[in-house]
Amino acid sequence: MERKNVGSGRPWEAIVGYSRVVRVGPFVYVTGTTATDDHGGLVGVGDPQAQTRQVLKNIDWALEQVGARRDHVVRTRIYVKHISDWERIGRVHKEWFGDILPATTMVEVSQLINPDMLVEIEVDAVVNDD
Repeated sequence: MERKNVGSGRPWEAIVGYSRVVRVGPFVYVTGTTATDDHGGLVGVGDPQAQTRQVLKNIDWALEQVGARRDHVVRTRIYVKHISDWERIGRVHKEWFGDILPATTMVEVSQLINPDMLVEIEVDAVVNDD
């Protein structure tokens, strides 16, 4: 199967050695994604909902790079700095995915790469022949 790796140009990719999104055949994997803008600046400092919206916007971009869409997402993994934000983050996730209802896990972590980051999300998708 053909493999396609796409980077976003964010600084951590070059340091750690990973791609923003990888597609192998119909399978798509979007790496842990944070609320950074096109210049690597953090969007929504102190606001878990604003950060979640930016994260999901960045994920949509990554999916598009390999010919996938939001409705191809089958699984999300949500890492949160404060589990007390679970409902605010979860509501944005629900709003974003609507009836797609991917399998989802949310866990609290002690720290993300930037101390002001409150949420990081990764997704898996399967592109069907539609």
